[in-house]
Amino acid sequence: MKDKLFKRLEEVSTEKQFPDGTAYAGISMANTNALAREFKMPARKIDISALAGDIVPERYARNMKSFSALDQKTLLKSRVTVVGTGGLGGTVSETLARIGVGTLTLIDGDFFEESNLNRQLFSTEPLINHSKAAAAEDRIRSVNATVEVTHHACNLDDSNALELISGSDVTADCLDNLPTRFTLQTASKTARIPMVSAAVGGQSGHLTAIFPDDSGLELIFGDPKEAASLKGAEQTLGNLPYTVTTVAALECAEIVKILLHKDSTLRNRLLIIDLNDYTFETLRLN
Repeated sequence: MKDKLFKRLEEVSTEKQFPDGTAYAGISMANTNALAREFKMPARKIDISALAGDIVPERYARNMKSFSALDQKTLLKSRVTVVGTGGLGGTVSETLARIGVGTLTLIDGDFFEESNLNRQLFSTEPLINHSKAAAAEDRIRSVNATVEVTHHACNLDDSNALELISGSDVTADCLDNLPTRFTLQTASKTARIPMVSAAVGGQSGHLTAIFPDDSGLELIFGDPKEAASLKGAEQTLGNLPYTVTTVAALECAEIVKILLHKDSTLRNRLLIIDLNDYTFETLRLN
């Protein structure tokens, strides 16, 4: 079957050009879907097989001057769990789907309300009072139907965290409260999964990457028991859409670097941004 699939991929591929004029063999979304039906396998696996034969799925063509075919295959084979699908998590999950992370698990027990409309990518007027996680899955399926996506409309806690993040390559902390951040960190460390954590307040935000053997959030917020009583900056400073989008983009960049086994720039470091004066500062945490 493998040889037959490669032959069919060659038959349906077409000669294309990148914007700089470089030639490449490409395969359209329509042909990917047709081959998925023909070979009775997920479209994601058709795209992986195409890349193995140096045939570029058209939806990823604009990635290929920054990524190699192996990089794109690695992303398609990767799984990320996004915890919180509101402001940060909505933008993070859609960006990961667009760039080609092949499997996404989306977790959020909250529902949209009117105050979310200023910044949360998946919130629309008709979806007020609807599940954020369910809306996120629907949106991802409409953006990239080859992504294997599941949602859990529940809050992450000590009783379910390990099960919910099982099998992930990276977890994305897009939460708005410290106790659940620490719960996710504990589960990620137990499961030996790197976690990328981000937070936003007003025109400022911060970002770090935490690997299983790192100290992590304690170096930012202190003892978890004491931090539980602290209010997040977003509660006192609000949430502006352009800050959320900026920090979400940075969080995705770090997630992709980890998935591609590049050096994690933000491991044991805290990136702090302030869009009031456009300052970006990186602090050592150890």
